[in-house]
Amino acid sequence: RIYNLVKQMMVKRLISGCRWISSLDIHPSGDHVIIGSLDKRVIWFDLDLSNTPYKTLKYHERAVRGGRFHPKYPLMASASDDGTIHVFHSMVYSDLLRNPLIVPVKILRGHTQRRKFGVLAVTFHPRQPWLFSGGADGKIFLYQDI
Repeated sequence: RIYNLVKQMMVKRLISGCRWISSLDIHPSGDHVIIGSLDKRVIWFDLDLSNTPYKTLKYHERAVRGGRFHPKYPLMASASDDGTIHVFHSMVYSDLLRNPLIVPVKILRGHTQRRKFGVLAVTFHPRQPWLFSGGADGKIFLYQDI
């Protein structure tokens, strides 16, 4: 649900179709939201377009624990219990007539699963195209030159 805090009323209700939501991130433009879900999906919402998902990405084999947009570059990443991080080129255009471009770029592997948990956290560096991840194996990785 999206609320207007000044008017103290609900503005929009997003219908994700997910049972369990594990993560949420807002694009720097403010008009797009990605949701990671424990039922193996990443849901992309275009808030100007509809209250239903613009795109549902089903690339992971296990639960999605995190999804993040890069604050500066057109990149998005999702982390999963399958031990992988999927990196996407995610170009959002300022022209409202053009739909966002989402292209899979790379699958990053490095974390090992522990007790059915894989990559638990993922985030981008604020100025560089670097990706940090933390896993259930107790390791933190920095991926450069994605």
